[in-house]
Amino acid sequence: MQAAAAAIDGSGAVPAAMQAIAIREPGGPEVLVPTQVAVPQPGTGEVLIRVAASGVNRPDVVQRKGHYPPPPGASPLPGLEVAGHIVAGDAHAMQEAGLQIGDAVCALLAGGGYAEYATAHASHCLPVPKGWSLTQAASLPETFFTVWSNVFGLADLQAGQTLLVHGGSSGIGTAAIQLAKAAGAQVIVTAGSAEKCEACLALGADHAINYREQDFVEQVKTITQKRGVDVVLDMVAGSYVARNVECLATEGKLIIIAVQGGKDAAFNAVTVLMRRLRIIGSTLRSQPVDVKAEIAHGLRKNAWPWIEAGKIRPVIHATFPAAQAAQAHALMESGQHIGKIVLTWGDDR
Repeated sequence: MQAAAAAIDGSGAVPAAMQAIAIREPGGPEVLVPTQVAVPQPGTGEVLIRVAASGVNRPDVVQRKGHYPPPPGASPLPGLEVAGHIVAGDAHAMQEAGLQIGDAVCALLAGGGYAEYATAHASHCLPVPKGWSLTQAASLPETFFTVWSNVFGLADLQAGQTLLVHGGSSGIGTAAIQLAKAAGAQVIVTAGSAEKCEACLALGADHAINYREQDFVEQVKTITQKRGVDVVLDMVAGSYVARNVECLATEGKLIIIAVQGGKDAAFNAVTVLMRRLRIIGSTLRSQPVDVKAEIAHGLRKNAWPWIEAGKIRPVIHATFPAAQAAQAHALMESGQHIGKIVLTWGDDR
């Protein structure tokens, strides 16, 4: 560690121990238990954040079930995004990132976010947008890093193109809608109820398809006058892969970021060849530090001005005290939420 822990705002020195939420064993939401552990120490390139709020994401649920182990060296605690204040860190890395002790930031983590203190690479921290609370800012990193790296990075979505987003009312979906619309793209979403479709339209989606009542392939063909869409952002996979291929325009791109519908897929390879399609798989958590730093740079340069101009707003369905993480996970698994779920640690300054 390059800089010693420091107090901020007269709040006292960083303690030796902290409250956290651990996974007792693989299983249901009830295996999430409050515990006391040592406060982590920031290493080279890192900062220590006093956490005000922690975002809850689908990968946390998968990790809790024992199917998504943290990468080597990452905290075993769940949690991939936080917002709070920097209280210590590597002085050189902080200077390089334009950070200092006391800054309010939100940050992408490889793990350890369900805790009162968490370490993050300085280059993976972003300022809390003006006018946003720490709780609101905690809903940003995981979904925005994911959408930016996939939709605007791998898929290179451009103004005037069309994006199809599955799970439009999810945290990923609501981020994708707002980012794509801010960039000047047309957005089509799928969602599982009339209420969720209405919420997506209210966020700016041009078309919302209730997949329980309509065939999204036929609807996409109708909306696009049989041209198809330029990009599909898919977290379902399984049987959706073949249907997504049918939705794509010539030289379109299918980005698969999760496999909630299953890992096995069959599709028409001739269609892929004749339309010169690209099917791309992507994960974020295991990406190298410098790749995530580049994503953060892209967000700071492009998306943060949209946020501060009011083109993007927080979409938080519910907040829970951190001790109620099990209830938060139960809500996420129910599929009844629209937008993000956030845990709070009693400090939203």
